[in-house]
Amino acid sequence: MTIAVGDTLPDATFVSIGTNGPEPKSTSDIFAGRKVALFAVPGAFTPTCSLNHLPSFVTNAEALAAKGIEAIVCVSVNDPFVMKAWGESSGATAAGLHMLADPQAEFTKALGLDFTAPPAGLINRSKRYSMVVEDKVVTAFNLEETPGKAEVSSGDAMLAAL
Repeated sequence: MTIAVGDTLPDATFVSIGTNGPEPKSTSDIFAGRKVALFAVPGAFTPTCSLNHLPSFVTNAEALAAKGIEAIVCVSVNDPFVMKAWGESSGATAAGLHMLADPQAEFTKALGLDFTAPPAGLINRSKRYSMVVEDKVVTAFNLEETPGKAEVSSGDAMLAAL
């Protein structure tokens, strides 16, 4: 079943790269007690993700914070080293975004948002979406229905809806 507005995020473990290497982070570590903009992409460094989706949140980071968003989190089914490199090369890290790996698609599968597209080389990946999460509860959810587009799940759309 796909997650919906009003649902609580499932418990999962993400991985990010800290000063001492890979660091696990739980759903509670990231989402408990605060208002978070979460968006997920099918893959770091892929065209739509790199040219549209991620930049829309980087560009709108300050405006989202002004609307009460306390953190912006990007999740992808990639390894944490790739997410770190993507965050640094895109300006996302400098803009304060949190780049989190879901390396085994644990979180993605628990949300019911996984897919596989062998012709594109995407196996066990996340659908493209965004959501607002308040104290681990989903208060807004935007799922892209068209592959290769980042419209309803963009930072611009989230900002307009807040």
